[in-house]
Amino acid sequence: MKACIIAAPMTGSGKTTVTLGLLSALRSRGLSVQPFKVGPDFIDTSLHEIAAGVPSNNLDGWMLSRDANEQLFDLAAAGKDVAIVEGVMGLFDGFDGRSNTGSTAEIAQWLDLPILLVVDAAPLARSAAAIIRGLLNFDPQLRFAGVIFNRVAGEGHYRILVDAVKELPLLGWLPPEPDIHIQERHLGLLTSEELEAKKAVDRIGEFFRRHIDVDRILEALPEREVQSVNSPGFSTASKRIRVAVARDPAFSFYYHSNLRAMEWAGAEITEFSLLREARVPDADFLYIGGGYPEIYRAQLQANQSMRHSVRQHIASGKRFYAECGGLMYLAQHIEDCEMVGILPTRIEMTERPVDFGYCEVTTRQSSVLGPSGTRIRGHQFHYSRCAPPSSNPLYSVKQGSREYGEGFCLENGVASYVHLHFLSNPAVVQNMLQS
Repeated sequence: MKACIIAAPMTGSGKTTVTLGLLSALRSRGLSVQPFKVGPDFIDTSLHEIAAGVPSNNLDGWMLSRDANEQLFDLAAAGKDVAIVEGVMGLFDGFDGRSNTGSTAEIAQWLDLPILLVVDAAPLARSAAAIIRGLLNFDPQLRFAGVIFNRVAGEGHYRILVDAVKELPLLGWLPPEPDIHIQERHLGLLTSEELEAKKAVDRIGEFFRRHIDVDRILEALPEREVQSVNSPGFSTASKRIRVAVARDPAFSFYYHSNLRAMEWAGAEITEFSLLREARVPDADFLYIGGGYPEIYRAQLQANQSMRHSVRQHIASGKRFYAECGGLMYLAQHIEDCEMVGILPTRIEMTERPVDFGYCEVTTRQSSVLGPSGTRIRGHQFHYSRCAPPSSNPLYSVKQGSREYGEGFCLENGVASYVHLHFLSNPAVVQNMLQS
């Protein structure tokens, strides 16, 4: 199998464009490709899935152990022809400024992947060589496969770059192209559930194939052996647990490995739409993830039968787990629109992100996640807040130097703004399904 990690000196250099273009180009040749994303981003992974035709997995050096990352990579990449990992931010940017923790460089080293470097050449000429040399020398343990220059003005500009850069193979260049831009909103790019995103990915694939020699990239990548591993050792429930997962344009932010972890522990997952369907499927457990409920709040309010069905599921004592957008949906209102009303709070939208970043949570009370004191890692990114906040918080949240209470706990379920990565503490999966 061929594999690489796509990285850049800084965010905004074109990693997502190159990743989507390469995935699309490889798939169009009939190759089976497996995408990954470094870091907690949900939207890039959903776009990867459009380009590759298979779900993309999040790898993360802060939320997950090295063993967990290696296992996720090998499980997903088994049987594939090529694995492509899109990095996060700049190559060495991560959890802090003291180490590679949480960075693209850390995952590249753990998985022993060669780096395909994407450099935004628009503001550069010979200085590109200095930037590349600095990246090569900063951590000599890393391996580099070559460079793709993005936003090159033309052949003359590219010749200057060719003359300047001698340390790495130059694997091609892309001109500026405004037609391949994917529209952004406050949480990032458009999600894969939206038609415009699908059209944009198609345009990126065609653009990439037109300008880049994919054979040259494949030749630059060494063969990599994928270790044969079994799924993580979960204790499977004595009977199949039926799990209803809300997925539609309003709710599409899920770590793919969270859903797989539930399946490994004995879950039988059925996806449904809170926007379009009338009731929750017959299920033992309800999982409502994140997304854009604020954008679709009028449609969510109009679907009264679904809101009633969700209330019935929870009021009957059946278990549930809601995070971020799911919490918002279970509140009394999102701004001017009525929601499910299970939680004693309203959601107010904000102009700036609230409590943004990695966090480790410790439960303050027993819950479906496990006994009081259960620890698990996750991430937050939301432009809203609860008014009022929980009077008896589910979690103590440690976020950098801050510590605060957050989240709602009911006897049969929990709701929080934190997107948990279940594999940072796999016991919570079995607790949720078997409690």
